[in-house]
Amino acid sequence: MNISEMKQALTGATAVNFRLPDGSYLPAHFHVTEVGLVNKHFIDCGGVERRETVANFQLWEAGDYDHRLAPQKFLHILQLSERILGSEDLAIEVEYQQATIGKFGLEFNGTDFVLTPKHTACLAQDACGIAAEMLSLPQLQVAGCTPGGGCC
Repeated sequence: MNISEMKQALTGATAVNFRLPDGSYLPAHFHVTEVGLVNKHFIDCGGVERRETVANFQLWEAGDYDHRLAPQKFLHILQLSERILGSEDLAIEVEYQQATIGKFGLEFNGTDFVLTPKHTACLAQDACGIAAEMLSLPQLQVAGCTPGGGCC
C-alpha cells in the first residue's frame, strides 16, 4: 500500500482498525507514534549497490484506554508528515511492538488495514548459484541463501 492509497482508504473510513497477520486486531487505543522516511542504502550479496525508500509508520499501545484514532486525525498526521515524506507516493512499512519490533507491509481489505508479513530474500540469486527449482523451498524463500553457497 502506498501513501495515496492509505489517504483514499481513510477518506471513506468510519474507524481505523489494524489487523495482524494472525487475524487479531491491534487494541482500539493504539497510537501512531511516528511517521517517518526510511532510506536504506546497501550492497546485496552479489555486490550490487541498492537503495530503498519507504514511509514508515510506528504503531504503539499504552494504558491510554480512552484513546481512539479517528480517520480524520490520521489524515491530519499524514498531512503534517508531508514535510518529511515529500510528495513521492511511497510504499508504507509498519512497525509494531511484539516480542521485538515487527516490520510489516500494509494492505486495505475495504474495512481494515491489514499488516502483512515481510520476508527476507536473496536479491542476487544468480550470484548465489541457487537453482530455480530450489527457490520454491520455504526455507530458501525466507533465508535467501544457503550455508556455504558463497552469497553471504
